[in-house]
Amino acid sequence: MEEYFKHESSYVDDNCQIGKGTKIWHFSHIMSNCVIGENCNIGQNVVVSPDVRLGNNVKIQNNVSVYTGVICEDDVFLGPSMVFTNVINPRSHVSRKHEYKTTLIHKGASIGANATIVCGNEIGAFALIGAGTVVTKNVLPYALVVGNPARQIGWVSENGQKLKFDAEGFATCPETHERYQLKDGRVTKLEK
Repeated sequence: MEEYFKHESSYVDDNCQIGKGTKIWHFSHIMSNCVIGENCNIGQNVVVSPDVRLGNNVKIQNNVSVYTGVICEDDVFLGPSMVFTNVINPRSHVSRKHEYKTTLIHKGASIGANATIVCGNEIGAFALIGAGTVVTKNVLPYALVVGNPARQIGWVSENGQKLKFDAEGFATCPETHERYQLKDGRVTKLEK
């Protein structure tokens, strides 16, 4: 017996591994050879293409297609109708399946509604991609990016709160009171 929930209107192809506690909602299709972790939530009208890898506690909102080449680590959030690509220069009359690029979304990153992630890029851990943003290059961990093309406008904590760094390069999350350091253009969370 399966240890995950699948709505009766959805399909799960052969050779998929789906973790305990995962929920797959209306009209979604999980294609062959996918690996989906525990406690994931796959919204309505989602397609997960062959060979995709999703970690634990990944949340995919409605109307998202997760194409071959995408890897989402644990605790990733994919907002409604956001878009992935997997070929740089698609043409209907040219088969480029051998050219699929890997797109890696690191632990805890969130991608807002209607954002587009051009293939071959990495989204750093706990980064926050604003709604409607078009990502055309790698995004640093904890970065807050918006616009088309994406530009960084600040930094966020692991809880998604804006960080305000002092003159010495330290900031405190207003929600959790955890401390962060900005050094050499990169943010790290300080141990307690």
